[in-house]
Amino acid sequence: MNQDVLVRFLFNQRDVRGEVAYASDSLQQMLQNHDYPYPVKQLLAELVVATSLLTATLKLDGDIAVQLQGDGPIRFAAVNGTAEQEFRGVARLQAEIGATGFRDLIGEGYMLVTITPKQGERYQGIIPLTGDSLADTLEAYFAQSEQLPTRLYLFTDLTEGQSRAAGLLLQVLPVDPEKAKQDFSDLVIVTDTITSTELLNLPTEQMLHRLYHDEEVELFAPQPIRFVCGCSREKCESAIISLGKAIIEEHIAEGKLEISCDYCNSTYQFDGAELSLLLNKF
Repeated sequence: MNQDVLVRFLFNQRDVRGEVAYASDSLQQMLQNHDYPYPVKQLLAELVVATSLLTATLKLDGDIAVQLQGDGPIRFAAVNGTAEQEFRGVARLQAEIGATGFRDLIGEGYMLVTITPKQGERYQGIIPLTGDSLADTLEAYFAQSEQLPTRLYLFTDLTEGQSRAAGLLLQVLPVDPEKAKQDFSDLVIVTDTITSTELLNLPTEQMLHRLYHDEEVELFAPQPIRFVCGCSREKCESAIISLGKAIIEEHIAEGKLEISCDYCNSTYQFDGAELSLLLNKF
């Protein structure tokens, strides 16, 4: 079983590159403390591997946030990722979940991709939701922002006590446009035959050989994917101090203050004595 890695690959005789992303234990860690309905978990699982693929494709040295916003039952869904393939994600609902299609869940809305490099200026790209899947919208994003034909395949397997997702991406290399276009078309025809069972269960090398046995495919070393929430008691203390004296004094009078993390659902509790110590830091 593939677990929590991103694998890049190249076709040596084609002007096309590819990536495969797998999330299992890391995805389970992200979802386990949330009581999301199944369709919401499925969307977040797709968004996790899609963000991993997007991060690698953009050759990012920094952070990325991929957000879906709309007027459907899911008001907001987002995954934040890094160049080190660390991620966290969250969804917010505004109505009960009925139908389970992508557009049924999000409604009319858009996708926002925010790229924050370690050096250089922040960049945001916004596109309307396109087609009937997250993959359709992401392909439209690449067509708009990168002007490179891109194809994505996203699959999930969510059962009791286990969460898995896998994504496969093909993208044209900006070398010889006419050759690359034909190469891409040929490879997409083959890749369209892939099944969820193959992508989720076959070892990467075996899966690629099954699809592209007539091609020379070069695989690169896998990069681990990890769920990293980023919350801590120390960060909560800093957040409390930023509230100001008056707010802290109000909570001292109440005898407690609780802070919950949206990403992992951990709760940090501070009693009156602990709040008084923070007040002394002013």
